[in-house]
Amino acid sequence: MKKILRGYERELTARFIAFRSHWRYEAEFCTPGEGHEKGGVEGEVGYFRRNHWVPVPRASNLAELNAKLLADCHQDEGRVLSGRMESVGTLLITQKEHLLSLPADDFELAEVSFPRVDQAGCAKVRTNFYSVPLKSGSIVEARVYSSVVEFRQDDVRVAQHERSYARSQQILDLEHYLEVLERKPDALRGSKPLAQWRAQGRWPASYDRLWELMTERHGRQGGTRAMVAMIRMGREFGYAKLEAAVVEALRLGCTDVAAIRHLLMTDQLQHTAVETVEIGTLTAYERPLPTMAEYNQLLSVGAIEVQP
Repeated sequence: MKKILRGYERELTARFIAFRSHWRYEAEFCTPGEGHEKGGVEGEVGYFRRNHWVPVPRASNLAELNAKLLADCHQDEGRVLSGRMESVGTLLITQKEHLLSLPADDFELAEVSFPRVDQAGCAKVRTNFYSVPLKSGSIVEARVYSSVVEFRQDDVRVAQHERSYARSQQILDLEHYLEVLERKPDALRGSKPLAQWRAQGRWPASYDRLWELMTERHGRQGGTRAMVAMIRMGREFGYAKLEAAVVEALRLGCTDVAAIRHLLMTDQLQHTAVETVEIGTLTAYERPLPTMAEYNQLLSVGAIEVQP
């Protein structure tokens, strides 16, 4: 809302009005700080928190947390409220018969803007700067969701970042700077995108060991360019698979980009084993395989001495 007016009146944002109109419901507001005005809601939230989220659940990402929330909601459908004969799930089915049908189309929740890519390869969204793999000066469509910021050009997604709720931050992805780093390899070692990858756990220790070996073999710039080429394969094959291939390459003593690519493509190079079949009467036409036994006899002849 834009502003709290007298009593229960509110000045609403255009986005909220569109959201309310799409789902066809009427909004009612309570007095700020007066939880007793919606005691039923507060009570149910407290019950759910105490029975499902104590201790505080752990999740690796928001999708996993939402999946647990949905499972807990389904579990709660078997609860019978005090003074009721039917369960929550049964009452929910009965109540659905009196509700309006849902719209056929979903409501786009994203906040859309069109920032310009700056010289650092970043687009400003609200107060933060996010890296985008586009040329400086390009106009990109930014979609802000609750947990991610998505960038599109010509209706094609070109980048996605985890949303930052801090202010004046740079959120950088090393992938977006690989072409520049190929031309300026010395900038990789102390770069901020690499530092953020390290902090996120996306740059394992095996990469540093491979980098050292590549530098010893190809020199400082050549080794760094080889590392950039190796990182590029992560977009093609996936970074989990790339990390496993690097570990295997180090075990085998390989420090060549082509060798790592070969390890990444091992599953594609495997062929189905040929099954042996009986050829029946065609065995009459079998002939023995040629041998080199006659030529090998020449090896037994002593070497001919040549007089100077």
